[in-house]
Amino acid sequence: MSFSLADRVAVVTGAAGLLGRQHVAALVEAGAIVVAVDLEASLRKYGAWLAQLSEGTVTTFPADVTDAAALRELRDFLLGRFGRVDVLVNNAAIDDKVEAPALAGEAARLEHYPLEQWRRIMDVNVTGVFLPSQVLGGEMAHQGGGSIINVASTYGIVAPDPALYVRPDGSRPFVKSPAYPASKGAVLALTRYLAAYWGEAQVRVNALAPGGVRNGQEDFFVANYARRTPLGRLAAPDDYQGALVFLASDASRYMTGATLVVDGGFTAW
Repeated sequence: MSFSLADRVAVVTGAAGLLGRQHVAALVEAGAIVVAVDLEASLRKYGAWLAQLSEGTVTTFPADVTDAAALRELRDFLLGRFGRVDVLVNNAAIDDKVEAPALAGEAARLEHYPLEQWRRIMDVNVTGVFLPSQVLGGEMAHQGGGSIINVASTYGIVAPDPALYVRPDGSRPFVKSPAYPASKGAVLALTRYLAAYWGEAQVRVNALAPGGVRNGQEDFFVANYARRTPLGRLAAPDDYQGALVFLASDASRYMTGATLVVDGGFTAW
């Protein structure tokens, strides 16, 4: 029963994304009432899928995680409808994906990386963790407890391995940006700060650091990643569900300020 989230109110940001949908599903299965937060366009695409997870236990709420006013509206909605918030999963983020790069060629290289793109990623990935934590974590502190889970990345712990992105012919069609790992490193630091700040209020703040996820990448990348990882594969999208429920539930009740790394051993080498 320590893994049960029955009757707890959980918020997931970036809920319409690949992992966001899995986070929502995991929380629902554990018994939580879930409010799925994402941009309105994303919710239009996946809102029906989220609502079908479990009748009456998933509500969608459109909000930009970098908009403080929208997040205060979310807080007011939560308090008006449920009277509390117990779990916050800060999952919303922008990633430079090998399967769908935002920048290609020389524009993606450090020497030419656009300042505008750096600022955009920092705003969503760092400010988009700070603001929901400030607004909803403050409410948790007021009510005397809660669990915040900040979704980071193995690239907040170790640098991207350039060899992962090299084709057999020696060409490199993709370069991981400097902004993404920098932003995820900041998320880990912010996690520790919030854990120390809200410890007396019994608000636990931990980070989940996932590794790469299989999502239609080209065969060369899948093979490179498998060779680089002790378990020999990319994660399936649902491989993080157990870790998320653990951090959200009383099973981790004496855990705060920590980073739970779930990466198939990627950072062990």
